[in-house]
Amino acid sequence: MAGIYIHIPFCKTKCHYCDFYKSTDFASRPDFLSALKLEIEARKSELNGEIIESIYFGGGTPSVLKAAEINRILEQIFSSYTVSGTAEITMECNPDDLTQDFLIALKSTAVNRLSIGTQSFNNQDLKNMNRRHNGQQAIAAVRLAQETGFSNISIDLIYGLPSQTLDAWHENVQQAIQLGVQHISAYHLTYHEGTVFYDYLKTGKIKELPDELSFDQFKLLKSELEKAGFEHYEISNFSLPGAYSRHNRAYWERKSYLGFGPSAHSFDLKTRRWNVSSLREYLKAFESNSTYWETEILSEQDQYNDYVITSLRTQWGIKDIYLKETFSRKFYTHFQSEIEPFIRSGHVRKENGAFLLNTEGLFISDKIMEQLLYVED
Repeated sequence: MAGIYIHIPFCKTKCHYCDFYKSTDFASRPDFLSALKLEIEARKSELNGEIIESIYFGGGTPSVLKAAEINRILEQIFSSYTVSGTAEITMECNPDDLTQDFLIALKSTAVNRLSIGTQSFNNQDLKNMNRRHNGQQAIAAVRLAQETGFSNISIDLIYGLPSQTLDAWHENVQQAIQLGVQHISAYHLTYHEGTVFYDYLKTGKIKELPDELSFDQFKLLKSELEKAGFEHYEISNFSLPGAYSRHNRAYWERKSYLGFGPSAHSFDLKTRRWNVSSLREYLKAFESNSTYWETEILSEQDQYNDYVITSLRTQWGIKDIYLKETFSRKFYTHFQSEIEPFIRSGHVRKENGAFLLNTEGLFISDKIMEQLLYVED
């Protein structure tokens, strides 16, 4: 089973925290859709006939496209690949794009899951992030999607924002619970180089939230969502039972996927490929029939590091038997040596043959993963 990711590179505005590839120039939209169709068709042999179990429209802002354009992309995928009759087909949406007419039109396509970028229900937070919607619009968009018949909905939240109090974050979490969605993704703010927030941080216009407060927000998030019946199945992801993001779970379980569009990544277990992060260069390549991607063949070290990074993030953890049977002894020995201090400190526990992070371990997972990675001297 495999997945497909489609990167829609257009955004009406650029959010202050976002470092994903995007463009606010919509003039090339028709050319992009034509090139995307060509790429989907040209790469149909790469999955060797594997059945597609998930399709994900990300960006950028996929909801700036018309429902008819989304449908044409899906028709091309269905004609070029074998798609499961129960495939999860997700589309990322901005709340202000979700009008009744758009949602009705989208419901007539094969899209069966929405990921709505609410980010916050606090108007000041949204203004600071340069989001296009306000809190009431976010709430209204989710409810309208539910009324239109979408029954598998995820929303995004961001915590660790400058000046964000614990009480304000608690209100955000409670509002998310009250909406009755099936999935919540909550990310701690990261200051990516090249973003407005990064520049603000470096020039002193904003300050990072203290680690203690960020950790308190994380603990509150985990506690409140688990009390409401959500499973914390990955560092940043919570779902009601059985409502995991099938597409993202495939990433963490290292299944094959194809990525279409500028900046999209692909993975076939042994090779990674990434498309050029430029719409202009992507289109130019199709005009001249030239290469628009780079490829990396993964060494055993790369595959070990990938497994550690992806698996430790989840509630299923790193399987001891898989490490032992899949990788050379030097990698297994390295892991056993490096994980031991975190077991002693209580950040990691071994349960039913799997290494799992506790709450504080989840919060400092990047530091733990860094120690577990194998790097040649």
